[in-house]
Amino acid sequence: MRNVGPPLKKEKLLSFGSLLGILLFLYGIELVDQLIFSSWLDQWGIFPRELGGLIGIPLMPFLHGGFGHLMANSLPFLILGYIVLKAEKVHFIHASVTITLVGGLGTWLIGRGGVPHIGASGLIYGFFGYIMLRGFSERRIKWILAALIVGLFYGGMVFGALPTVGAGISWEGHLCGMLAGAWFGRSRALESRAKRAIRRRSARLPS
Repeated sequence: MRNVGPPLKKEKLLSFGSLLGILLFLYGIELVDQLIFSSWLDQWGIFPRELGGLIGIPLMPFLHGGFGHLMANSLPFLILGYIVLKAEKVHFIHASVTITLVGGLGTWLIGRGGVPHIGASGLIYGFFGYIMLRGFSERRIKWILAALIVGLFYGGMVFGALPTVGAGISWEGHLCGMLAGAWFGRSRALESRAKRAIRRRSARLPS
């Protein structure tokens, strides 16, 4: 008999409530930073091309420049993150970590120096890039529709990844996060297409 217990339990743990829990955790970090550390934690963000700034790569999504910054990231984190979560299921954490590390490394390489790059927007842009590239690489109706809908409501995010945005906004983090997500989404789409092709060939083989 096949044992399906553990995978089902893992999938139940990864739900919209999980994203809400992560978001509440981010608010808790910002509350502590504001009330106790007077924004000192922001200094643990990414400092481009500084050796010590590498530590900010995994920490960047957890740090924000105030509650206004965090609130601006909250809704797209929940919406775009949920789409990626439904696609990746138990691999959602792996996808998020990969996007964070790859996008963060890119930010460390090309970002403006002398200031910390912080915020979950790099990861959010990664979710956006994932959805768009997976949508148009997957070649399945549901993914094409998902990409079109996300593009309709969040397509303006692309302008946030251009060097023309205002001072104090890490367009480099946005751009690198989006590219990291696009790369990861396309790789997942190619894997999915390869698996479908194998199943189709197997189904045509004589029994």
